[in-house]
Amino acid sequence: MAASPVGIAVAQFVPSDDRDANLRAIERAAADAAGRGARVVVAPEYASFFVAPFDERMRENAEELDGPFARRLRAIAAEHGVVVVAGLVALAEAPLVRNVVVAVDGTGVVATSPKQHLYDAFGQRESEWFARTPLGDPQLVDVDGLRLGMMTCYDLRFPEVARTLVDAGADAILVPSEWVRGPQKEHHWQTLLAARAIENTVYVAAADHAPPIGVGLSAVIDPRGTTLAGLGGETGVAVAWASRERIDEVRAANPALALRRYRVEPSD
Repeated sequence: MAASPVGIAVAQFVPSDDRDANLRAIERAAADAAGRGARVVVAPEYASFFVAPFDERMRENAEELDGPFARRLRAIAAEHGVVVVAGLVALAEAPLVRNVVVAVDGTGVVATSPKQHLYDAFGQRESEWFARTPLGDPQLVDVDGLRLGMMTCYDLRFPEVARTLVDAGADAILVPSEWVRGPQKEHHWQTLLAARAIENTVYVAAADHAPPIGVGLSAVIDPRGTTLAGLGGETGVAVAWASRERIDEVRAANPALALRRYRVEPSD
């Protein structure tokens, strides 16, 4: 018997320098998503703490991976029966911090994904504040038989990141983000999300900051590149269902992964 589809929610809001307010936003989103049947809730990048432009408060508010923010996420996950995936400003060797996505269920942190490509582009210099993390094997989360991989924001521009997740067995890729607005950036965001889904025949679920800094447009996209659920610029939650059966159906028609002749290898 085929496994039941898994509800994946993307939660769009504007994280701030108020950790408690950020957690309240995630809790509201989790309650909403769980009430609509979701088992996974994806929150944005920097969901624990965010200021723009970056300043010393980012360092002052960095946490351990299993620190107060993750412990509150664990309580939210346990209460609502979901896995929460969110961006965390994590401790690193001073004076830098780390940009890490954590996946948390009712038992605690079950997987982590450090940002692989720092956002030193479009006039930004994330590397002035965040440490570059050595590459490691992807960590996947299994939710009701669906395997979930994670990446962060700017990693979306590097197709090999998604491919390594799929090679590790991911059926869906979750993308907490702070996709900064700018010329053509909305177009880039939507195009790249669809491309990562199409070329890997997997689901992609991305949660961005709502405007004015982020583009919004959080979405869940299926393996053919169709947007199943999404948001505009508003704060809110979008839910869609992902199934192994749908992935198998798409791959039977388009066996691109099986036909490829190149493999991805880490460069460092």
